[in-house]
Amino acid sequence: MVEEKKPVLVVLGTGGTISGGGNREGENLGYTAGLVSVETLVGGLPAPSGVVLETRQVAQIDSKNMSSSVWRDLFEAAVAALNRPDVQGVVITHGTDTLEETGFLLSSLLQADKPVVLTCAMRPATAAYPDGPQNLADALQVAACPGARGVMAVCAGRIHDGQHFSKVHTYRLDPFDSGEAGVIGYVEEGRVRCVRPWPRSEPTEHSREEKTVLSTLGKPWPRVEIVLNHAQADGQVVTALLWASRQDGAEPLAGLVLAGTGNGTCSEGLSAALSQASECGVTVWRASRCCQGAVLPTSLDLFPSAGDLPPVKARIALALHLMGLGRGEAVG
Repeated sequence: MVEEKKPVLVVLGTGGTISGGGNREGENLGYTAGLVSVETLVGGLPAPSGVVLETRQVAQIDSKNMSSSVWRDLFEAAVAALNRPDVQGVVITHGTDTLEETGFLLSSLLQADKPVVLTCAMRPATAAYPDGPQNLADALQVAACPGARGVMAVCAGRIHDGQHFSKVHTYRLDPFDSGEAGVIGYVEEGRVRCVRPWPRSEPTEHSREEKTVLSTLGKPWPRVEIVLNHAQADGQVVTALLWASRQDGAEPLAGLVLAGTGNGTCSEGLSAALSQASECGVTVWRASRCCQGAVLPTSLDLFPSAGDLPPVKARIALALHLMGLGRGEAVG
């Protein structure tokens, strides 16, 4: 009798605090990210019932240094795993600093009929009481859950939609929040409890054209910067960006995201500078520096709204739009 092969969970490592090592024994903050291999991280955990685990080290970085080249490699590795019929799901170990950006990127590009679960840690692997092993174990349980699908993040027992979560705290072990969208569910003593449906991918015309996406992601990304409005903002930052992009050999400025006050507003000086940039061919989108709420379009707007995307996600959305991989124009 031929033994039936078990489904596979592929764990992709990118580094981060979850694989970090402390400079002193038991230290929580003084550490170097990305020292412990994903194979070692997974090796200390039992596989969820009925599945086997595979690992692959895609990168080994501190996520504050995340780059378009790592994103391209990660997307390629995720696609390769998801296209395997024996793979039930993918888990990605990642640093917390840019986890929300990677989650947003993957949820924007992957048509994930299987679960893709990002996880992380706030304490390094060498801490006296590391949180990474529990987060990774929880992520594996979510990826092994029957019917699970879409891009998600799991941390501190909470399951977040890849589109909606953001890092909102600098130190606590539960640093993420899904804002008005709310969490998908919870992992409690190894059991998954959902309070709303699994995320469903919103396919673009490129969702299944994986070679096109990979080829495009492998090219230099358009330069898109974020500009913050604040009291006494005069627009000189925008002027300096425009000047720098005109120098010989400089990367041209392709887009600007306004991290505006309130409903995506900005000072008269900054507005004038953004208008000048727009006249020079720079695409400008409006977001808000507020933690919650969407930027609603009005009849007085000079620039389109990025909807409910915070500035760091609006920057990715604008870059994808300029590369022809986005879902179209901004909201407003």
